[in-house]
Amino acid sequence: MFQKPNPMTPPPGRRPAERPRFLRGRGPVTALAAALLGVTAAGAAWSATPAAARTTTAIRTCAVSDLYLSTGAKEGAAGSLYWPVRFTNTSTTKCALRGYPGVSALDGAHHRIGPAAKHSGRAYGTVTLSPGHSATAVLRTTNGPVGGPCERTGTYLQVYPPASRTATLVPAPWKTCSGVFQTGPVNTDGGF
Repeated sequence: MFQKPNPMTPPPGRRPAERPRFLRGRGPVTALAAALLGVTAAGAAWSATPAAARTTTAIRTCAVSDLYLSTGAKEGAAGSLYWPVRFTNTSTTKCALRGYPGVSALDGAHHRIGPAAKHSGRAYGTVTLSPGHSATAVLRTTNGPVGGPCERTGTYLQVYPPASRTATLVPAPWKTCSGVFQTGPVNTDGGF
């Protein structure tokens, strides 16, 4: 009869091969394989879940139509003049603002006076506004001609809310002095 070869028996003239090391302790290898299989299965189940079920509801960005813009009281300090621009949510749902507004001074004919406001450089986060709540971005110039002349006084501030390509006009007698016109980010602590 023909004898079936034994895979563990070496061919004639060779020493018997030692069992591979990874097969000696099958317990840890089997446990690791089972764990990896479980993680893979869990990942597959998670990716099969609809995206809406995996994430919380994202809050939309405030549009110009959601906001009423106004100015607060001017304040002077150490040669600077600060003026807050208030963003109030007039919609019926929450919306969010993140970053700096675009701000320019305009005359009565809606022509820009001088350059647009530069960013103050302050770090910022996302501000979520519930209906009826407000946040501000503070504008800064010098308190008179300190180190340079003043521009003529504007009639409006043209304000682009963060992430918006649509501006709104806010009646405001703004005068930029000494070439300093800066805006802080939208925030709820009134900081510049």
